[in-house]
Amino acid sequence: MKKLILVMAAVVFSTSLFAERIKDLTTIAGVRSNQLVGYGLVVGLEGTGDKTGNKEDFASQSLRSLLNNFGVQIPVDIDPKSKNIAAVAIHADLPPFAKIGQTIDITVSTLGDAKSIRGGSLLMAPLKGADGQVYAIAQGSLVVSGFGAQGADGSRVSLNFSNVGRIPNGATVERIVPNAFTQGDSITLNLNHSDFSTARSVAEVINNLLGNNTAMALDATSIRVRAPRHPSQRVSFMSVLENLEVTPAREVAKIIINSRTGTIVIGQDVRVSPVAVTHGGLTVTITENLDVNQPNALAGGNTIITPRTGIDVDAGSGHMFNFQGGTSLQQIVDAVNQVGAAPGDLMAILEALKQSGAIKAEFLVI
Repeated sequence: MKKLILVMAAVVFSTSLFAERIKDLTTIAGVRSNQLVGYGLVVGLEGTGDKTGNKEDFASQSLRSLLNNFGVQIPVDIDPKSKNIAAVAIHADLPPFAKIGQTIDITVSTLGDAKSIRGGSLLMAPLKGADGQVYAIAQGSLVVSGFGAQGADGSRVSLNFSNVGRIPNGATVERIVPNAFTQGDSITLNLNHSDFSTARSVAEVINNLLGNNTAMALDATSIRVRAPRHPSQRVSFMSVLENLEVTPAREVAKIIINSRTGTIVIGQDVRVSPVAVTHGGLTVTITENLDVNQPNALAGGNTIITPRTGIDVDAGSGHMFNFQGGTSLQQIVDAVNQVGAAPGDLMAILEALKQSGAIKAEFLVI
């Protein structure tokens, strides 16, 4: 009962809406980050790397190729063996407007059977974009939050994941990604959450400051804004634009259910048509006790331990309550708490209300 009250109380939102900055509601079309990916070797591990020694292992192939590049020739019939290296995949996000020489954070993940990359160092590895071009070079010492220890008998203790690490500022940008920020006579703002009312509000706020026909809502997501062509003027223009405050429209009535954790979020605009709901619980309690029978010491005999099982079944008391037309979120919370339903039972009640057509909301199960 207490758990359900806490879960439901956390989703009672204020009915008032606050103004938000345009920079928090929108993004600029064409100005985005780009994903980079690469392959490399982590060295300096303490015997926790890949099991090398097989010509078909990509870690062995990478080690052979690395040594050959430095003039170390390994005979073909000899397989390089080392438990101190690991083949890894590298990925990073290249932010917009990143310039040559700037650094970005990277994430390193093992590809083979390495047990841990804690304490390792990544050797120079190129990071490529979707077009196959190299946009950054990665190298550095890994920061790994995970920990693992294994005994001789095979027992193992681990904390978090030690096969994934990060290198802050671990890659240097080598190529600039062009964007459309300085192109054309206008810029397009895209809402983070599509909504016709919010798009209209954004256009109206901009027009009230800069004059009619400066901004025009194209659809539920995009607002086109006329902007100066000169780069410095456009930067100043955007610095003013992004700090304008807009009151966003209220979200669509929505109920979000996470069946794994029992979390239920009910939006403030959820309403219920007139309906009656009944709920009853069945509780089965099984207890195991041990009875000790001690014979008379003079008569002889052995002490006997007899198990005793107790089963208690409680069908619970049925509850029925009515939802009047236009019932609000707070009334739903109060009614469900009176029933004493657990989160799992509440999910079933909400789904039944949805199937009956009594609840007016969009359901999202995550």
